[in-house]
Amino acid sequence: MNLDDSVESLKARILSLESEVNQKSQAVSQLEKMIKDLQQKVQTANENAQPTAELSELEETLKRLMTRIAMIVQGAKCLFMIHDQETRELYAGKPALGFEEGQIEELRFNEGTGASGVCYATSKAVNIYDTESDAREDCQTFTSLGIRNGIAVPLIVEKRDDETNAVVDRKTIGVIWVFNKKFGGVFVDEDIQLLERMSKNAAAVINTASTFRKVVEEKEQLHEMTDALTAGLVMIGRNGRVLQMNSSARRIFGLEPSEVLGVRTYDQLVKDDTVREVLARALSEEIQEEVTINDSTADASRTFQIQSTVVKNENSEMVGTAAIFSDITELKNIDKLKTAFVSTVSHELRTPMTSIKGFISTLLMDEDGTMFQHSDRLEFYGIVDKECDRLKRLIDDLLNVSRIEAGASMLPNFEDVQLHELVKKAIMIDNGSTYKKDNHTLDFTIDSDVPEVIEADGDKFEQILHNLVGNSLKYSPDGGPVHLHVSRKDENTLQFAISDKGLGMTPEFLQKFGQKFARADNRDTRSINGTGIGAFLVKNFVEVHNGDMWAESEGLGKGTTAYFTLPIKQPELDENAESLSSRVAG
Repeated sequence: MNLDDSVESLKARILSLESEVNQKSQAVSQLEKMIKDLQQKVQTANENAQPTAELSELEETLKRLMTRIAMIVQGAKCLFMIHDQETRELYAGKPALGFEEGQIEELRFNEGTGASGVCYATSKAVNIYDTESDAREDCQTFTSLGIRNGIAVPLIVEKRDDETNAVVDRKTIGVIWVFNKKFGGVFVDEDIQLLERMSKNAAAVINTASTFRKVVEEKEQLHEMTDALTAGLVMIGRNGRVLQMNSSARRIFGLEPSEVLGVRTYDQLVKDDTVREVLARALSEEIQEEVTINDSTADASRTFQIQSTVVKNENSEMVGTAAIFSDITELKNIDKLKTAFVSTVSHELRTPMTSIKGFISTLLMDEDGTMFQHSDRLEFYGIVDKECDRLKRLIDDLLNVSRIEAGASMLPNFEDVQLHELVKKAIMIDNGSTYKKDNHTLDFTIDSDVPEVIEADGDKFEQILHNLVGNSLKYSPDGGPVHLHVSRKDENTLQFAISDKGLGMTPEFLQKFGQKFARADNRDTRSINGTGIGAFLVKNFVEVHNGDMWAESEGLGKGTTAYFTLPIKQPELDENAESLSSRVAG
């Protein structure tokens, strides 16, 4: 080949290279434009109300960015690795080109080791010509993923002065890798220079997108946490748009999750006029008040305490409000029960005290002992004695309730108890009860397979029997049979059933049976003395015996059967001490 031919060949090669450089420059320019567009998308996403959808779009755009970078430097795979300040590791971010989901999760390396660590620590490019012959940890991992060679450059985020555009801060956030040079080649300095040029703009986008992804993840975690709250939470922007409404709040307002999606204002979602008025005020002032809201699922109303706080930004400008809806219906009901209980107890205390005071005053009037015969005096003393017993039972019950609430002095003293003898004794005593009328019949049966001896607290067991048998007598004002039946439920459990033909219970009250202060409220029961704490005490006594208590009734006027179960042999204390203590503490 002569000199002229060589010159012409060289000119052709130069023209070809210039054309290739122009094409790559155009591709880089297009990539830079794509990066600017992506930055704008990130900024828009940060302000958008649907970050999950925007995050998906961002990842798709980042994937196209990875594809374009790989194409320009003629690589088959491309990924970026972000530095985790907490774990001091470099981990592969999503999306990545040419990698499967599980492979990306494998790529996590210590910041101070491997080619990735060198690139990050020195902020200098790395060129791996043959990963298989490179003993560093990440290169060996790359080899296992089918990677032959690769180049990496640091991802450096620069902060510039707004006026002079001078760089005032520089931070390395990770590295970007391109692997497997196409056509069996290796990467050269020109490829590194191209990758460095593209990485400058890409770093800002990747950093912003990674930050945005973290914000979205944290927001989703916060959403899951607030959604698990039992209280209703409503967050409203200053324009009235509902930013968040957790599941409890949706349930309060009878809304499906799909109804809250989109740009909806609180006055579009909340139908209750009172609540809308409260939320309107909450946008300008902090409030705390009670409202009653109809429960769409139970044909009833519930009482909520609404507390709100005005949310402000760093410039003290109001950006919205957060309102908490706490269901205090049960607390209000308990307050009502307590009020009724205090009134009932006052009456229960006053009645025997009045009787005692009256008869004692009458007896004191007889200074010389001639006003009353001996039989009359004995009758008066008998009445005073019964009223004192009645007063003592009430005081004991009140003290026991106090002990249960304090979790003190109520642990059972388990011992071997003669069951048959104790049942006979209880029935004999209750046959002399003031509640038993002449037309009452009180008896008991014990099945043949019921053992003579069980492990129980004898005193508390007697109180259980007396209270439930006494209730059956008390709430059978017209008399009738009251029967106690003891049977074996299973190998280690006895069942006790006390049945009567008295006033009965409504289905609603059956659910409250055994609750503190609970008393059936109807025309027939109002005339019967009682505080509503007897069954509560029995339930606690049964539970500390590791048993259960419930009642059954076909309705008002059809009698009631109260059941409770007790173990024949108590479980080992170390297995049940914790549950037992919690039961005693209420």
